[in-house]
Amino acid sequence: MALLRVTIWNEFFHEIEDPIARGHYPQGIHEQLRQALAADDLEIRTAWLEKDAEHGLSEEVLSQTDVLLWWGHCRHGDVRDDVADRVVDYVNRGMGFIPLHSAHRSKPFRRLMGTSCMLRWRADEDRGDRCIVWNVNPNHPITQGVPLHFTLEQEEMYGELFFIPQPEELVFLSWFEGGNVFRGGCTFTRGIGKIFYFHPGHEMFPSYYNENVLRVIANAIRWAAPPEARELNAGRYMDPVV
Repeated sequence: MALLRVTIWNEFFHEIEDPIARGHYPQGIHEQLRQALAADDLEIRTAWLEKDAEHGLSEEVLSQTDVLLWWGHCRHGDVRDDVADRVVDYVNRGMGFIPLHSAHRSKPFRRLMGTSCMLRWRADEDRGDRCIVWNVNPNHPITQGVPLHFTLEQEEMYGELFFIPQPEELVFLSWFEGGNVFRGGCTFTRGIGKIFYFHPGHEMFPSYYNENVLRVIANAIRWAAPPEARELNAGRYMDPVV
């Protein structure tokens, strides 16, 4: 059985600086996800902003990554432009990309979307908002084994308007107790790469321990993975086929 090669990228800032975030994720969000998503068909590595000069996302690493998960929040601007461009290039060439929570504002996602990706938000760090995540596409591969709705008792409110292009598929629609709704699970294709944005995961709340959130991410990894390894170069000259 061929292993899917997964890289989980994280800023790894809040879990060091903030005691509440550190209490939920003492080894970092990336490590919690790595342990929770471990499976026989996945080969998972982690990387973070200050891992090395290239944020752990060298050409060598990305060339050996089938699916890249990205968690970011307040240090999007510290990601090197050339590294962000490298991620975009690999997505266009077929690497799956799963931006989580505040990664809607990451450099790679904004460049792939071509929009600001701004949204409405409300942060109550003590309590958060109660959130019901509605599965509005129950036949989709990402929703298999996921109920028609599930509840997160504490999550940061993300709401419309969400300045993204029209999603190819709306998979989850989230409702928050303050009355807001949000397109919290959307798919896109760029080049031949699949993208799935999924909103839960504020660092002050334990969303990445929720079994349904983890099942969604696990399903999304397998959905976004390229079907086979290929060497692609769309800019290469080729003689006519005779």
